[in-house]
Amino acid sequence: MQIGMVGLGRMGANMTRRLMRNGHHVVVSDLSPDSVKHLTGEGATGSSSLGDLVSKLTPPRAIWIMVPAGGATEQTVQELSQQLQAGDTIIDGGNSYFKDDVRRSHNLSPKGIHYIDVGTSGGVWGLERGYCMMIGGPKEAVERLDPIFKTLAPGKGDISRTPGREKLGGTAEEGYIHCGPSGAGHFVKMVHNGIEYGIMQAYAEGFDIFKNSTSKQLPEDIRYDLNLPDIAEVWRRGSVISSWLLDLTAIALTENPTLSEYEGYVEDSGEGRWTIQAAVDEAVPVDVLSAALFVRFRSRQQHTFAEKVLSAMRQKFGGHVEPGSATAKKSA
Repeated sequence: MQIGMVGLGRMGANMTRRLMRNGHHVVVSDLSPDSVKHLTGEGATGSSSLGDLVSKLTPPRAIWIMVPAGGATEQTVQELSQQLQAGDTIIDGGNSYFKDDVRRSHNLSPKGIHYIDVGTSGGVWGLERGYCMMIGGPKEAVERLDPIFKTLAPGKGDISRTPGREKLGGTAEEGYIHCGPSGAGHFVKMVHNGIEYGIMQAYAEGFDIFKNSTSKQLPEDIRYDLNLPDIAEVWRRGSVISSWLLDLTAIALTENPTLSEYEGYVEDSGEGRWTIQAAVDEAVPVDVLSAALFVRFRSRQQHTFAEKVLSAMRQKFGGHVEPGSATAKKSA
């Protein structure tokens, strides 16, 4: 099947490679001519602009966008919408806000252009492992592109079948699903990423407890000098908390048990915030997910003014002195 790929970053380039490996014809576009040249050397058809890309695709066209969410995606969709025709499809595989998908779909509908949003999980490992996809958009357009989704998806692999699943059918076992109308795919991926924040935070806090189990504040007979790489490894094997995120943690700890090359500054890409907002809109309590998001904010600061206020109150009502402060050194 023929498809255009706009954006040849780590995910876009590897998705292109996975598609080509399975016989699909991919026309590629990127702001970097070198990226286009590199993929062209591997078998893709290069293009010099979005207009050139559109001209090299046969109607009904399908163009997959893998550029940063927000302004870059909006600009790309708008430019393509001026050059495509009825029956063509724009696929946004980034991490767009689901309400933007709904708006774009409404805007493109009068022109007869289909808009599909695909929440895509797989990261830099997707070339070999495949990409888990959560898809939103019109049924007929999604079904037409099924060969593309099937190729990019992980497939059944060696994961054991959920009991009773054989009665349900569908594509979920292959690693992709049509979630519903426009916006539904990115809505499901948004919550997926919110959950991801919470799971990551739980692992992080657990290993922090292990790291500090040698603290001199503890009685000597319950101080434990634990082997963190071994703990991560043993949990991977038969533990109820095994997961791919734990696999990645085990890799990092094996490379360097102290993680000294990391500063601990943790960004959030937006989906966690949107998940919390959706929870507010639905009046759903999300204690863990919201706390995990706020910890990421906290990681980017030294000490907040709020913490200074807390410390000042503790000093004023109880005479509590901050460790390492001038007052503490004086009293020592």
